[in-house]
Amino acid sequence: MNDFSINEMLDMQKRLQDKYKDKWEKFSPETGKNKLLWMIGEIGEVIDIVKKNGDRKASNDVALRKDLVEEMADVLMYYNDVMLCYEISADELKQAYTAKFEKNMTRW
Repeated sequence: MNDFSINEMLDMQKRLQDKYKDKWEKFSPETGKNKLLWMIGEIGEVIDIVKKNGDRKASNDVALRKDLVEEMADVLMYYNDVMLCYEISADELKQAYTAKFEKNMTRW
C-alpha cells in the first residue's frame, strides 16, 4: 500500500466540504476554532477506547482496533479541516515539522 499523504487528505476534505457546502460551516480562520474543538472531542473518543479497555486490548482486539482507527480517522479529518481553515499547506507544515524535529533531535 502506498503512503497516505497530507495532500491527499486535504484534497479529500475539500471534496467533502464542497459536497456539504450548503450544510456545513465554510473554511475560514473564524471557523478554525470550532474545528479544533470538534477535533478535541474526537481525541477524547480515542482516549475513551484506550482508557476503558486498556492499551493492549484496544490495540489487539479486532473490533476495538477498528473503532480506535476509525476515531483516529475522525481526528485526522478535523485536523485537515483546521489546516484548510487557516490555509496551511502541506509544504508549510513539512517545513515546520522538519524544523521542530531537528530541534528535538538535539534537545536532550
